[in-house]
Amino acid sequence: MSTQSSCGELLTAMRQANPLVQCITNDVAMNIAANVLLAAGASPAMVSAEEEAGEFALIAGAVTINIGTLWSGGVAGMREAANAARREGKPWILDPVAHYATSFRRDVVNELMGLKPTIIRGNASEILALAGEEFRGQGVDSGDSALSARSAAEALARRHASVVAVTGDVDFVTDGDRSLAIEGGSPLMPKVTALGCALTCLVGAFAATVPEHPFEATAAALALFAVCGEAAGRQAKGPGSFQPLFLDALSSIGGQLLDANLRTRLL
Repeated sequence: MSTQSSCGELLTAMRQANPLVQCITNDVAMNIAANVLLAAGASPAMVSAEEEAGEFALIAGAVTINIGTLWSGGVAGMREAANAARREGKPWILDPVAHYATSFRRDVVNELMGLKPTIIRGNASEILALAGEEFRGQGVDSGDSALSARSAAEALARRHASVVAVTGDVDFVTDGDRSLAIEGGSPLMPKVTALGCALTCLVGAFAATVPEHPFEATAAALALFAVCGEAAGRQAKGPGSFQPLFLDALSSIGGQLLDANLRTRLL
């Protein structure tokens, strides 16, 4: 992996920094997203109201915006936070959940894309649709494999000068020039609601730690999820036991163990 620091070193740096991450996420995801960030070593703040979202973005290390349970009253807060992050040169991450499903969602995501997200994180169907390609998604679920969205993700990254992460059976991240695949995880992960949404928030924690290296930050977050998901999956009996085991793995893994167990390859 060609980065200035290894994923394990970035994990150590993130924990030392304990970055404050503003998580504008959906109703289903708030609890698990907060617990994932706390277990990994970051500080989550679920601040989304229009009256304070922009002001809070000024003190946060990064802003993450997830449109999962979208409503008109929340859009203004998303807009304020993204604009504030952009003005201050802070990273902000967009999770365009099922943006293709309705005209309301499409319009909101088009507006947010115009605010130049630093990183875009989605499943394959979401990324394919965002790039204007054919997709097979249904609701929030992807009907496409992650690597099938590779060319679309690379084109999207170049078009918007953003880092794009596609998660699924194999995760990968691209900045339009470099593309890295990350293997691991567990088949139980899609059976636990909002883990993908929580991953978006975790990307924010790493991006806040090394804002000048969004590609490396995203790769480290995906690698941490993959390694810890695989470890938890080996012990879990089902999705109910997987979630606490996964949080325990996020909390207990060290940088050296992360580097020893990650599986990445340049594409």
